[in-house]
Amino acid sequence: MKRLNIFVDETGEFGFGNGASELYGVSFTFHEQNDDIIPELNKLNTRLERIGYTDMIHMADLIMKRGDYSRFPIDKRKSIFNSIYQFSRRISVKYATIIIDKKYTDNARILRQKLSIEINNMVKEHEKYFNKFNSIVIYYDNGQEVLGTILDAIFSRYEGFEHRIEFDHKEKRLFQVSDMLTYIDKYDYKYKNKMSFTKSEKYFFNLDEIRKILKELDKKRF
Repeated sequence: MKRLNIFVDETGEFGFGNGASELYGVSFTFHEQNDDIIPELNKLNTRLERIGYTDMIHMADLIMKRGDYSRFPIDKRKSIFNSIYQFSRRISVKYATIIIDKKYTDNARILRQKLSIEINNMVKEHEKYFNKFNSIVIYYDNGQEVLGTILDAIFSRYEGFEHRIEFDHKEKRLFQVSDMLTYIDKYDYKYKNKMSFTKSEKYFFNLDEIRKILKELDKKRF
């Protein structure tokens, strides 16, 4: 039996008021169950133990130096980032990210339509790939129910589809990889479209680092 695990995370929100995000992004990590990632997972966890942080890696907090990372110096935070990045580079998975610029939308309804169309187009483009599997399991915690509903509507066409909302975020490092991708690809979109970066983004990353990261991750793009 062939099973595909899909780990999904988002960045941004459906709001359009003051302080709302400029971009809405969704990242996907596709892992074929038969591809063993345990050796690399063990290396990741060992590396995090040496750094002194073994909990869930949450990219927004890591970059903005808040929450669990509020007392961590930049070197330690970058070491945590590099750990999950090197893991993402070495494992046998595929990646995809959809970014929607909210300045081209008027309201949440249009944003939802655009998001649904973009995800559906991605699935149709790779339909032969998805049809190889007897089971497709999406890991998305329904942090935004609108996105969860879209995913269910699109992927329910496949037999053996399952949407898991409850799972251990710390244990599922591939979910954290998708979280990382939302920020890497959002940064890339901002650069290509001459959008401004936050102070935290400018402080945490430099352009050469992002280019190197993207070059490696592009080898695994869906």
